[in-house]
Amino acid sequence: MPQIIRARALAAAGAATTLALLLTSCTATATADDGASAASGLWDSGSVHEITIDFDQDAYDAMVQTYLDSETKEWISATVTIDGVTYENAGLKLKGNSSLRALSTDADAELSAENPEDLPWVIRLDKFVEGQNHEGTTELVVRGNSTETALNEALALELLDAAGLASEQAIAVRFSADGSDETLRLVIENPNDAWMQAELGDGLLYKAEAGGDYSYRGDEATAYTDGFDQEGGESDLTPLIDFLQWVNESSDDEFAAGLADRLDVDAFATYLAFQDLVQNTDDIDGPGNNSYLYYDPATERMTVVNWDLNLAFGASPGGGGPGGAGGFGGGDGAPPAGDGGMPGAPGAQEAPTDSTMPTRPTGGGPAGRSNILVERFLATDEFAALYAEAQETLQEELVDSGVAADALQEWTQVLIDDAADLVTVDVIQQESDDLAAQLKG
Repeated sequence: MPQIIRARALAAAGAATTLALLLTSCTATATADDGASAASGLWDSGSVHEITIDFDQDAYDAMVQTYLDSETKEWISATVTIDGVTYENAGLKLKGNSSLRALSTDADAELSAENPEDLPWVIRLDKFVEGQNHEGTTELVVRGNSTETALNEALALELLDAAGLASEQAIAVRFSADGSDETLRLVIENPNDAWMQAELGDGLLYKAEAGGDYSYRGDEATAYTDGFDQEGGESDLTPLIDFLQWVNESSDDEFAAGLADRLDVDAFATYLAFQDLVQNTDDIDGPGNNSYLYYDPATERMTVVNWDLNLAFGASPGGGGPGGAGGFGGGDGAPPAGDGGMPGAPGAQEAPTDSTMPTRPTGGGPAGRSNILVERFLATDEFAALYAEAQETLQEELVDSGVAADALQEWTQVLIDDAADLVTVDVIQQESDDLAAQLKG
């Protein structure tokens, strides 16, 4: 699983790769043997990659202070080296919302600006240099780990793709910043316009912000500035606003009869079932409101797109790793109480009978919040049945089939082989064993 570069991503990027590499040659300086970095490819997750960032200290300090003062995330220029190839004047910006709440200039803080190698980042190679890219990739997200290995998020992303849903490619990385020691981080694609084109098609992509929700706020685009940010396609919030108005204001009969014309209901049922499968407590109705909405102009339908799986498999935010690392719920591989577990486990739902619809654990538990689309979807018998069916299908195709176990083993072996000097073999194996226990239910 991890060593397979998905065909759909290659198909979308392949035609542009030759031109991209030519453009890159104008701005990239090889610091290793020529061609060495391209031997396996950036998104080959069969090995641990290397990324370093270097920046002006004054610019970094000002960026951090601006965030602490106003939560504004500014870009600074950085030198970025990816698998031996160096890019000058790349863009670097803090990434995340809840993952940055603990950020402090105190050297002893849980998330200290004194340790930039631990912070969550977005790297944009073409922010200041037009056309600059690495093997066709322009943006990377250095995730905030919620475990020491980030195996939980890596596995969840593999399973998301295997479920047929839009997913980001991921790699394990030896990461260092401003001359720091290396630390183990998970790096993934950033869902931008290029990612949308490759993964979903030509349309519009809206990111739900932590301060927003799926409410209807009227027909003025300015009312949604803290709710959604457009990440792909020509700037146009009209399809989003129209969809939210209909979801919020349609009658129950209209909702049941018309939702399939406005939303990919099969994909949404699978999305909800997937969140339960991987015990993600920070999804569409979790405290972070993590999701994207993709609008396909050809079908005039929305698709709910997953984002942010660092709390998958019951991982807790906060603890002892980069970006606020915690552990798995219960510490013994058992699913946290009340999270619903996986289909077939205690708390999982069976197919509805006699108009008895399944219920779903609220994303984020006590810190979660309601989402009107989730509530109305599961309150409609037809859609609740799709959700229950998706639960059974994912259990069979991802867990019972051994797909999940195989993917976990491959990721585990990569870390043991290539990163045991960053995280001990005992820790890698323990976190892997915890995940395996959860997969068994």
